[in-house]
Amino acid sequence: MKKIIIGILVFLCLVGTSVSAQNKLFETHTDSAKLVDNANLLIKQFIVDVNKIKPDLKLKTTGVLNTKPFLIFYNSRQDVVNLPLWSQVIAPQKDFFYKLAGSENEGVKVFGLLFNGFYLAHELGHAAQTSAQKTIADKYDNEYFANVVAVLYWKKIGKRKELDACYKYAKIILKQLSNPVPTGEDERTYFTANYAKLSVDPYKYGYFQFSQLVKIYEDKTLPDFDTFIKEKM
Repeated sequence: MKKIIIGILVFLCLVGTSVSAQNKLFETHTDSAKLVDNANLLIKQFIVDVNKIKPDLKLKTTGVLNTKPFLIFYNSRQDVVNLPLWSQVIAPQKDFFYKLAGSENEGVKVFGLLFNGFYLAHELGHAAQTSAQKTIADKYDNEYFANVVAVLYWKKIGKRKELDACYKYAKIILKQLSNPVPTGEDERTYFTANYAKLSVDPYKYGYFQFSQLVKIYEDKTLPDFDTFIKEKM
């Protein structure tokens, strides 16, 4: 009986630690070790959830600290999600957040919501694509897929409040960004053809990412996460 009670207590402790870490994911981290630990707790949960739905997928990715101008991104060759630490982000990108969020405090907050939060599940969507060999050639649709995964997964694990905040700020930022697609051109074709140039310009690339986030968040026709993974993976 004592062994059973101890086992239950250990289980509850582990669950509590996981939930606590997830709550921190939508905050701007100052401690790189905590950022990596918190991200990897979520990654492990994502892997368990996806492998339950698709046991043959064998998803194994991990998260590592690696702050680059791309901010958060998935490296398919190394099978890692590269995580950005705010203190290491270059000044022009910090200015992007300050300017579009309305103040330095809001800029730091938005960075945490999106790049220490929302886009982690987005990159795990790319990791799942790689494991399933389902990467989409069209860059626009490939990013759209990952954004759908992110929105549906955060809903699945009860992060609607945080997701609502991401949506709110994405709309605020979008009002200040110009659509970079030339008049008369198809946005999918333009995005794919100019992906390399767009991806290094936060104002232009941000327009596509945030517009996708808003569109997906508002889409009432999407299935739940489990159904989506079953159908698309």
